[in-house]
Amino acid sequence: MDEDPPRGDDAGEAAGHRRDLARGFNWLGGAAIVAKATDVAAIVVVLLYLTQHQVGIGSLVVSFGMMIEAFDGLGTGDAIVQAREIGRRQLDGLFWYIMAIALAMSGLALLAAPLVQGFYHAPGMAVLFIAVAVKQPLVGAAVIPMALLNRELRYERIAVVNVAATFGAALTRLVVAVAGGGAWSLVAGSLAAGAFTLAGSLVARPFLPSPRSGPIRPLVRFGLRSAGAHVADQVFKNIDFLLVGWFYGATPLALYRVVFDIAMEPAMAVGTLVNRTALPIFARVAAVPGELRAALLWSLRRLATLVVPFMTGVAFLALPLLSLLHDSQGHSYAAGAPALRVLALAAVLRVVAQLFPPLLLATGRPGTAAWFSTATLSMLATGILAVGSFVPAPAGLVAIAGIWLALYLPLIAWSVRHLARHWGIRAGELARPFRRPALAGAVVAAAGWALAPLGAQEPVARIAGVLAAAGLAYAWLFRGTGATP
Repeated sequence: MDEDPPRGDDAGEAAGHRRDLARGFNWLGGAAIVAKATDVAAIVVVLLYLTQHQVGIGSLVVSFGMMIEAFDGLGTGDAIVQAREIGRRQLDGLFWYIMAIALAMSGLALLAAPLVQGFYHAPGMAVLFIAVAVKQPLVGAAVIPMALLNRELRYERIAVVNVAATFGAALTRLVVAVAGGGAWSLVAGSLAAGAFTLAGSLVARPFLPSPRSGPIRPLVRFGLRSAGAHVADQVFKNIDFLLVGWFYGATPLALYRVVFDIAMEPAMAVGTLVNRTALPIFARVAAVPGELRAALLWSLRRLATLVVPFMTGVAFLALPLLSLLHDSQGHSYAAGAPALRVLALAAVLRVVAQLFPPLLLATGRPGTAAWFSTATLSMLATGILAVGSFVPAPAGLVAIAGIWLALYLPLIAWSVRHLARHWGIRAGELARPFRRPALAGAVVAAAGWALAPLGAQEPVARIAGVLAAAGLAYAWLFRGTGATP
């Protein structure tokens, strides 16, 4: 049964939560656009200075680093965001707990480096793990100030920190690449992102720990329960790179990494935006089903608006985009176009599914969130293992892209059933936010079909035409964006 509309103070509070969501999406979304545009521009230039083999080796190290990084803090950032009250001594205690974990992960990275190098038969890879080890305490030290910014809904400051860190990482990556650093440019950029995030977070939300310590067991307990979701999520985000590198080698991995980043990085940016914006709002309204429903539907509408037209354009521009990319030896990345088309469609499903774990965490179900992430990882890994064992490259890369597309259909179906059972949110309500974005996507698709006869001979003209159609579609979508779904 539908909830009665809120009245009086309840209506004002609900409107306030929606304004917080809008403010978060506007600031963090704008920051994500600026950051990704900067990142993409830097990567395009960096690719000109690296061989595809170097891109593959650097990608492997960065992927291992991201999985190690997932253990930093063990979910205590989420514990800080959702806690009803938290004292200064508790924060001090959490800081030293987090730093101990970070230093342990640094040691683990250095110990694992020779083993990873031997496993992938990649001489020289082990030394790159020094950057991974150095990054861990930097990221750990940023957990508390970033969690406090999120808890206090200071989206403007979070946006500035994110953009500054992206600029710093992009500049570092570019300088190292131009200087002839090869694979070092990728791992140095990752290290710089951690350093700039820490510096920015301490400026935006100063936090100087003291030796004192308060009771942290409840926060640690919640963190450990939610950490499973974070660890599984990071393994999930990187397992395909590790398996593609294992089955097909560094050069095919470079091709897969480039097309994957073009398709999925925008979706992952939106997913990060969702986690940082929606989680604290969902936590505040979790006890009021009507407000939770409104916040969820509002978030779905913004997600669809940001992602659907853009990814439609990427699918139709796969060949012209990749035909413009070359490595330092003049080799093109155009062979990845079929995989890019499939991944662009998968990205739409992925960003929808990414909204569900924050909802589970905010409503006190970290165990279910961990199960959801673990199930996602298991299905992806099983599918890629099957493809890698029986399908050679380059067909194997397209088949792996197909695994991504098929993966999210049962997960979204399960999520819809869960929302209906526990919150009374019907499938029709969940589909409504996608109507206008789907129409906008159809406009972009029509432009893509109309310009297809140009083939690969006129890539710039095709790109310009589809971008113009996307601009018109977004202008229509963002008209009256203040309305709720």
